[in-house]
Amino acid sequence: MIRGVRGATTVTADSNEEVLIETARLVQEMAKANDVQPEDIASVIISTTTDITSAFPARAVRSLEGWTYVPVMCTHEMDVPNALEKCVRLLMHVNTNKEQRDIQHIYLNNAVILRPDLVK
Repeated sequence: MIRGVRGATTVTADSNEEVLIETARLVQEMAKANDVQPEDIASVIISTTTDITSAFPARAVRSLEGWTYVPVMCTHEMDVPNALEKCVRLLMHVNTNKEQRDIQHIYLNNAVILRPDLVK
């Protein structure tokens, strides 16, 4: 069964280093919380708010050990007025036997405001 695992984080500045570090941290925490190995992942879609232009967050994923062949694609979020700024959102499609209610969605930094109902 393929399930979607959601996650999001924010950066304090649009810097190449911070975007890559925070994206890698998010991906690793999502995988760990859901007991997912790279070979379990069908694909990853990453979106950023339009104020992030310094880096492709997919680079952070592909640079992780064992993640080289995971299909990853980046895109921009809709530019909605008053939306959370400097945000990286991630949707990981994973092969798992877990029930939908057992999937752990991960929200870090200021992104916790996006889904306070899912933040533990």
